Amino acid sequence: MAITPNNFQYTSDHAKGDKKLRDKFAYKNSLGHLLFVGGSYGMMGAAVLASKAAMRTGAGLVTAHIPKCGVDIIQIAVPEVIVQADADNHHCTELTPSDKYSAIAIGCGIGKHPNTKKIVEQAMACKLPLVIDADALNIIAENNMHNDIPRGSVITPHLGEFHRLFGKTRNTEEAIDKAKEQAQKLGITIVMKGANTRVVSPNGDVSINTTGNCGMATAGSGDVLTGIIGSLLAQGHEPAIAARFGVWLHGKAGDTAAQNRSIESIIASDIIDEIR
Repeated sequence: MAITPNNFQYTSDHAKGDKKLRDKFAYKNSLGHLLFVGGSYGMMGAAVLASKAAMRTGAGLVTAHIPKCGVDIIQIAVPEVIVQADADNHHCTELTPSDKYSAIAIGCGIGKHPNTKKIVEQAMACKLPLVIDADALNIIAENNMHNDIPRGSVITPHLGEFHRLFGKTRNTEEAIDKAKEQAQKLGITIVMKGANTRVVSPNGDVSINTTGNCGMATAGSGDVLTGIIGSLLAQGHEPAIAARFGVWLHGKAGDTAAQNRSIESIIASDIIDEIR
């Protein structure tokens, strides 16, 4: 029987249903191992935020593949994270293949150095659940690689990144229609970031998020979201569910931060603190 695509509001009831209950006998290796790939000279904060958000969302293990310049930064800021240093001092350039990871998150703070294209290609060839964000999306757009995004991936563009990937649209409705077309064509989940973020799944469903506030329009907020979704993928959530639940959780943490602080004073680290 064909599935009829639908639009629906994603609420706390959906989130309760999508949250996995932790097994009493769980151990770290049973809770997923996320490989985060990102950061560059001057942008190591993005790697810190994404890695810490992934840990706070419940991944058993997180390995951060970062340029050499960021090793001390990550190990001091997030001591729970395993650090894998790239051969390059300032940029991420090449991955060492491994079967120990359960998902990959790539793009936060990665920059667009010419040598970084290779590591984006390698991540897309790994055949693991994948969330792609930020400059990894821009590298894909600039090199016309969007048809190479693996089926089952989650991408998290804001409107500008979406336009660079798939072409300009005149309004939100047209952008959602194009996202549905591309999600179905490529077999991916597209997170259309913004107020009332839309998550477009490969079957054409569009979930409209019901959490979040304008205080979350702050540097690093998207990096936190990538870490959250990557963590949920590593823990075994289906891509569309990881995206919907991750977006809801990100917004709910932002709402709690606004209640405990103020809309104007929220910074990305506050969102991480409220994931609990």
